[in-house]
Amino acid sequence: MTEHSSATSTTVRLKDRSSTELLVVHCSATAPHDDIGACDITQWHLQRGFDTIGYHYVIRRNGDIESGRAESKIGAHVAGHNANSIGVCMVGGVNDRNRPENNFTEAQFATLQTLLAQLKQRYPAARTVGHRDLSPDRNGDGRVTADEFVKVCPSFDVGDWLTSQMLGG
Repeated sequence: MTEHSSATSTTVRLKDRSSTELLVVHCSATAPHDDIGACDITQWHLQRGFDTIGYHYVIRRNGDIESGRAESKIGAHVAGHNANSIGVCMVGGVNDRNRPENNFTEAQFATLQTLLAQLKQRYPAARTVGHRDLSPDRNGDGRVTADEFVKVCPSFDVGDWLTSQMLGG
């Protein structure tokens, strides 16, 4: 895992997070041939009115990790959960027709595994989920199912992947 710093310095004062209850995996919703990074996502988020990039980490197609928003700061990546979570964005997640697709590289998954293990060491009580898992439970059955997803991000089941990696949630 190679870590690179992104050009996201800003004079904006971002608020500190007071707790870390969630580690949230996202996708950039870009096609497999789009090799973007934290600088690109920062520009997109600035255009949407954010103060800077909303994610704390970005994992590029080659597995390199780039820092986004400072880990200690409140993110802007999942409504209702930003104040108590860390956002990790994997580049990719849709096919050339803009349909959800788990098209992440082995290098990205290796980096995700390493990063989540490091974050779990720092925040052992944090639960790891995909963005889609934080959709509302519309039918009140205690589970968020595919028909309730607001977004399908990150285009794979994070819980199943964690189990297959023996990382737990």
